[in-house]
Amino acid sequence: MVLKRDGRREEFSREKLLSGLKKACQKRPVPLHVIEELVDKIVETVNNKYEGEVPADFIGTLIMDGLRATDDVAYVRFASVYRRFQEATDFVQEVKKLEAKQ
Repeated sequence: MVLKRDGRREEFSREKLLSGLKKACQKRPVPLHVIEELVDKIVETVNNKYEGEVPADFIGTLIMDGLRATDDVAYVRFASVYRRFQEATDFVQEVKKLEAKQ
């Protein structure tokens, strides 16, 4: 089970994870097998660390780390939804963080 930010609980879904990553990587040069490998790695990490409930934030962090290493644009796309960007400056700040790490 996934413990959501608002306290709800939801069944952990590999398919939902894959769908979200595909959306983030849409029209990017990220092969499907790379996305599927990232999903496998996230699922394995979650299963190894948690037996019952996994916080949604933990999964989100794994996704963000994986996308950051895979494709910067996909990372910013996902971050914009995950971190609930409200303004264009939120995007600019995230891109600046990426540039500083490179």
